[in-house]
Amino acid sequence: MAGIKPIKRSEQLAPLSRDHHDGLLFAWKIRQGLKNGSAPEAIMAYVHWYWNNHLQLHFSQEEHLLLTHLSESDEMGQRLKSEHQHIRQLVSGSPSVVLLAELADKITDHIRFEERQLFPYIEQTISTDKLNSIHRQLDQQPHCPEKWENEFWLKK
Repeated sequence: MAGIKPIKRSEQLAPLSRDHHDGLLFAWKIRQGLKNGSAPEAIMAYVHWYWNNHLQLHFSQEEHLLLTHLSESDEMGQRLKSEHQHIRQLVSGSPSVVLLAELADKITDHIRFEERQLFPYIEQTISTDKLNSIHRQLDQQPHCPEKWENEFWLKK
């Protein structure tokens, strides 16, 4: 880890990056649950709760607040939409070890893409005024205060 610098995110996109931290934890919990032999149905119940209370809003924010500033043909924007659609399909699938492992991997890979490629691109592509407008809109979004009770990811 020596010599690796953390990614410096603009203040305007920092709320989305904080959500990404939560998303990486979500993927970790899925992997830990699988490793511990938790029932796929129990993990999938958590996936649906997380989707309804966190991820769905996050995807909507990215698609409505970021993509409106990119052209329809923009490759980064197209990749964002495509990956979001794939994740939506996984979330709506039938619970299985294979599907859950793929979901955890896809979430992690998607977050890495956004943090390492998409966000720096957006920070360079759109104006500070537009970034400030995005930040104001992100600040107005409510967040779920509830916590998930079944900690299937913990070893028992």
